[in-house]
Amino acid sequence: MSRRNVDLPPLNCLQTFEAAARHLSFTQAAHELNLTQSAVSRQIKRLEEDLARPLFHRLALGISLTPAGERYFRTIQRLLRELDRESAELRRRGADRQLTLASTPTISSIWLAALLPHFQSQHPDLDIRILCSESPSHLDVSEYDLGLFYHLDELPAPHGLELSPVFETEEVIAVCSPGYLQRRGEIRDAQHLLEAHTLLIVEDHYHDWLTWADWFSDAGASYHSPRHALRTNSYQLLMQSAVMDQGVSLGWKSLLEGELASGRLQMALPHSMRSRGRLYLMQPHHRNPLPAVRSFQHWLLAHADALKTP
Repeated sequence: MSRRNVDLPPLNCLQTFEAAARHLSFTQAAHELNLTQSAVSRQIKRLEEDLARPLFHRLALGISLTPAGERYFRTIQRLLRELDRESAELRRRGADRQLTLASTPTISSIWLAALLPHFQSQHPDLDIRILCSESPSHLDVSEYDLGLFYHLDELPAPHGLELSPVFETEEVIAVCSPGYLQRRGEIRDAQHLLEAHTLLIVEDHYHDWLTWADWFSDAGASYHSPRHALRTNSYQLLMQSAVMDQGVSLGWKSLLEGELASGRLQMALPHSMRSRGRLYLMQPHHRNPLPAVRSFQHWLLAHADALKTP
């Protein structure tokens, strides 16, 4: 049926009438709907004109429903209850089948993209949606079910989120591609890396705690500005540059498990540094996790456990 053939009154007037009839007060209806009392009166009047009959008796001590108003109120309440039940059912079915994850572009493209096919093979009925953001603070917690972000242990949890570490510890390593080493030659030690090779450096305050200065200090080597460097404010681009034989980058060993296992990347030097931050599952406070959320949590933590060194 065409919408133009449906002889419905204005829907905002119906909502206003339902609230006024339920409270038997224009004032309380205005407060509930965040309207002025005069706006409520105008919408009720418009509805009565549309229906060509009064719905309320205006009395000195308040209002009461006319017989027509009583019938109309019962009809609207019945329809609203049915609409509420159907809407809740649709949301429940949709929520049961959809899992929304939030993460950084780097984690999403390098790590999640490789892992999710395994999860989806075990849960083929789930629809997965990924929101990419450099920080959970850039997203409203209502937008996603679970977040996956690196977070410094010494900082408080982001507002509205409960944090659970995916890995007990994180190691930072220097990585490059086999093709880079074939083109530029072996890396003998940290000092040789600094003097004779290209360092890939991220200029981004979200990663300002993942620095070459820290890595060199932890390796017991002095650091100064490298002779050859490629700098970018995108960590995702930095890792792609490493894969494309452009230089040596720092990265989290757990995050790069797929790249290391496939041989697309390798450790440039054997030194690894304990990371100041860890990868966390971030779940919004006060939200009862749906089956899809629990399934992903259990699966991801089991995957992380399987990666532990015996």
